[in-house]
Amino acid sequence: MKKNWLYPFLFLTLIVLLAATKPFTVNSPYGFTKGTPEIKSISALSFGKDGILFIGDSKGASVFALDTKDAKNTEKAGAISMTNIDQKIAAALGTQKENITITDMAVNPVSKKLYIAIQNTDGTPVLLKIDNEKIDAVSLKDVYFSSIALNDVYAEDAKDARGRLLRISTISDMSFYDGKLYISGLSNKEFSSTFRSIPFPFTSSQDEASLEIYHASHGRYETTSPVRTFTISKINGKDYVIASYTCTPLVLFPLDELKAGMHVKGRTVAEMGSGNTPIDMITIKNGNETMLVMANTARAASKVNYKNIEAFEGTLTERVAGTAGTPFVLLPSLTGIVQMDKLDNNQIVMIQKKQNGDIDLLTVNDDVQ
Repeated sequence: MKKNWLYPFLFLTLIVLLAATKPFTVNSPYGFTKGTPEIKSISALSFGKDGILFIGDSKGASVFALDTKDAKNTEKAGAISMTNIDQKIAAALGTQKENITITDMAVNPVSKKLYIAIQNTDGTPVLLKIDNEKIDAVSLKDVYFSSIALNDVYAEDAKDARGRLLRISTISDMSFYDGKLYISGLSNKEFSSTFRSIPFPFTSSQDEASLEIYHASHGRYETTSPVRTFTISKINGKDYVIASYTCTPLVLFPLDELKAGMHVKGRTVAEMGSGNTPIDMITIKNGNETMLVMANTARAASKVNYKNIEAFEGTLTERVAGTAGTPFVLLPSLTGIVQMDKLDNNQIVMIQKKQNGDIDLLTVNDDVQ
C-alpha cells in the first residue's frame, strides 16, 4: 500500500509549532526554561550569584529568577551621576515622567550595573539597565528563567480595615544569602507578618515563619505589619536579619530561628522615630568600621555603627517618645531618597529627589555625613 507522505510532514510541523510557543527546559545549573515569564508587577529586586536577578511580583504572588547574561566581573565600580533620571527614563520609554513609578533598584554585584524597576500607569512593569549612564530596556521575552508561586497569600481583592489592597504587601523586600532567597511581606495567616525562605535553584520548597515585635513608639506588640526593608549580616559571629518597619523600629531576628511554622519574636534594639517609613537598608565599610545605612521617607538617612548594635544586648519593651536604644546619626546630605543600594563596599548609589523637585541618580562615598 502506498504511504501518504503528507502525514509525517504535518506531524513535524506540529512539533515545530509547539516548540515555538511553549517554554522548554535548557541545560542550566539553575533549572531554567526559555520563554516569557508572566510578570504582573515588579515589587522588589535582588541579585544572587552569576548575574541572576530575582524579581518579586506581589500582584502575581510569585518570584522569578532571571538569567541577565550580565556576569562579567567588574573590579571597581565607577561613580554615577545622571540628573533628571525620571525624565530620562520616561523619554527612553516614550512617555512622560508623570506616567511612571520607580518601584525598586538593585546593583548587580558582579558587573556593577544598575537595574531599575518601573511601573507604568497602565500597570505594565518594565525592567531597565543602566550601564555607563546609558538606559536600556531589559527584554522579558524569550529569556532564561525559573519561578515559584508563593504559598498562603491574600486574594487579589482582599483589603485591610482602611480599604487598602493587602496583596501588594505580599513582597516588601528580598535578599539572597547563602544559597537561599529570603522574602519579607504578608501572608494570609492570623499572624500575617511573614518571613519566607526559599532555596535556590527553586523546587517546591518554601518555609514561612511569622514575626512579632514590640514597637516602642506605638507601645504595643505587633504581628500584622510587614517588614519594610531588611538586610542579613553577622552580629557577634551569628547571622541575623536586621529589619525595620513603618515608624522605624530596628529589630533583630536570629536567622537560624526563622524556620517553617515558627513564630519568632524579634529583639527591638532601637526606635528611630515615628511618622516615617524606611525604604532601603545596606551595609557598607567606612574605614575599619562596618556601618548600617537606612534610607527613610520623612527624614534623612540614618547610619548605625555595627559595634553599637553588638553592644546593645537588651530589648525595648516600654513605650517611648522620640528615639531610644542603639545610638545612630542622621546624614543631612541624604534626604529625599527614593531608592538606594550598595554599589560596592565603599559607595552608595541612590535616586534622590532634590528640594527643587528634580530627581537625580548619583553615588556618594562611605564617608558621607
